[in-house]
Amino acid sequence: MENEAEKRWGFEVKKELNRAREAEVAALRYASVSLMESVDKNDPRPVIPLGHGDPAAFPCFRTAAVAEDAIVDSVRSSMFNCYAPMFGLPLARRAVAEYLNRDLPYKLSADDIYITLGCMEAVEIILTVITRLGAANILLPRPGWPFYESFAKRNHIEVRHFDLLPERGWEVDLEAVEALADENTAAIVIINPCNPCGNVLTYQHLQKIAETARKLGILVIADEVYGHLAFGSTPYIPMGVFGSIVPVITLGSISKRWIVPGWRFGWLATNDPNGVLQKSGIVGSIKACLGVRSGPSTLIQGAVPQILEKTDEEYFSKIIGLLRETADICYDKIKEIPCITRPNKPEGSMFIMVKLNLSLLEGINSDMEFAVQLAKEESVIVLPANTVIPKPIQWKDVNLPEEWILEGAAPPAIPKQLEPNTELQNVTQYSDVHKKST
Repeated sequence: MENEAEKRWGFEVKKELNRAREAEVAALRYASVSLMESVDKNDPRPVIPLGHGDPAAFPCFRTAAVAEDAIVDSVRSSMFNCYAPMFGLPLARRAVAEYLNRDLPYKLSADDIYITLGCMEAVEIILTVITRLGAANILLPRPGWPFYESFAKRNHIEVRHFDLLPERGWEVDLEAVEALADENTAAIVIINPCNPCGNVLTYQHLQKIAETARKLGILVIADEVYGHLAFGSTPYIPMGVFGSIVPVITLGSISKRWIVPGWRFGWLATNDPNGVLQKSGIVGSIKACLGVRSGPSTLIQGAVPQILEKTDEEYFSKIIGLLRETADICYDKIKEIPCITRPNKPEGSMFIMVKLNLSLLEGINSDMEFAVQLAKEESVIVLPANTVIPKPIQWKDVNLPEEWILEGAAPPAIPKQLEPNTELQNVTQYSDVHKKST
């Protein structure tokens, strides 16, 4: 019999490729793992996980009773135990179209909606479509959600970054966008309300983005997973409003507005009244990509029409009120901390972006070191903005060196023994141990 040590198998992982992947994963997970491991296990105080990106983990955030009832009804109806069609159940597609049409100057049909396994799959689908365009590049915001870059690189798409400008309320640097784009640029990604900056873009600025994209001949990928979660002075406007100016691919889900990220129901919508995406082959490519995946549970799809149609404004107002209250508390408390600068008060999503002044701290040389010490001394978890997937609280030095910018991350697993404390009003979140003496 052949020696097992010398036997060659056709399924062996190529070591050089595996090493590259391991290095990437290690870098992506380093921050989250380090922070959780830094917590003093002997500290009797509960961990305050401000780096926890799932609002459903906190008892003050619960989905609408209508949504819960819709799931029960879907199960008991016995109508949704089957496989779903390739693009989603027709009733779910119609329901999403009607939901989005409330805010649009034109009407989407069910044929414009493609049901996905959460918004993350919608991202993967549209980036896979872009790979079929050849030597394409894509414009991504900085700061932004790092999974776009991770997915793009996995699909061999060149990434070019444009800055969001804190001095302008995190608006897009449109001059930089025009300078970055060339004949191979396929799309620009706009996240609104913004993860991780916490801003909401104005109607006027969104229109300028649409006009710039049209001038450059590129489509807009509008990530609106935090759609309608706006609690400041700027109202939420969907990018699809400008679909007559430029083709818009809208990515969304019920995860955030209904506080159900684990239900994994999302969508990809083509906002294109002029038919450009159909003529260019983008729609056909989307359909082809959707033919090789499983999609969300039919039980969830069957419940969606009731969820979208019957959830009342009282529920949404309660969620917005909670977000506004917690954002105000966070912002006001941060003003009391000398080493932190607040470029802008958050107006939307579930995030705030601030700047750490390292010159006022002893023994702290980076935002990562600050986060580690905070976890160790106060059992408070915050995440540096350039390290892992952005979370509700980010500590960001806008001028961090390039080596701190990582490419994406998986959300950290929270150990079971570390229970979240939601009574943030009663917690002192700042220690002056590292404050330099004057």
